[in-house]
Amino acid sequence: MARPRPPDRFQQLLDAALRVFAEKGVRRARMADIAREMGVAAGSLYNWVESKEALFHWIVERGSADGVVETPARLPIRTPKPALARKRLRQQLEAGFRMPALDAALARRRPADARAELAAVLREHYDRVERARRPLKVVERSALDQPELFDLYFVRLRRDFFERFARYVARRQRAGHFRAGIDPDVAARFAIESASFFAQHRSAHPDPGVGLPEGDAVRENVVALLVASLVPDVRPRRRRRRA
Repeated sequence: MARPRPPDRFQQLLDAALRVFAEKGVRRARMADIAREMGVAAGSLYNWVESKEALFHWIVERGSADGVVETPARLPIRTPKPALARKRLRQQLEAGFRMPALDAALARRRPADARAELAAVLREHYDRVERARRPLKVVERSALDQPELFDLYFVRLRRDFFERFARYVARRQRAGHFRAGIDPDVAARFAIESASFFAQHRSAHPDPGVGLPEGDAVRENVVALLVASLVPDVRPRRRRRRA
């Protein structure tokens, strides 16, 4: 008689794979590493997943999904064909960089409230990174060993995001809403990287007594600090129209 599978087996598999891939990257990781992390025999993994590549793409397909990890309908999880795997990876990563609040800000010529607009953009980015922080670490570490993934994630998508944010900053500077004299590229990198750092590392900090507040308070403090760094305290006066 087959031994029953624990109800949380795929949660354990997901957690172990995320830890191992984030440390070693997909190319350097081995199925034996993941089995060891789970505390199971290496051979038993193949009852649930066909290969480490299949496991990586299962993680990619899940994206930032939260909640109970359901057992896949078909086992073992199959390794997708290379062309399909590349397509789905590109689609998932592109979806992760979609920023409706930033796109709306770029399309808006005159914001009713520049502070509120910037806060909404930063809050959206923070929440996106926080939700996807574990698979994001896997992608970033794995990209170091895979030129094609590096080009897609770091060169194309990430640089494009920095450029869009810098373009937004430059527009608001020209209109007098943001502080002048700050390089837009530096401002964009500072804002994005600061928000990303807190969103990624707050929950996984090794020191439980780090002293940060609970819940959304960290996000709101980070957003407030970044808004204060870019938006002057006194709003610009509207120019009077000539008679």
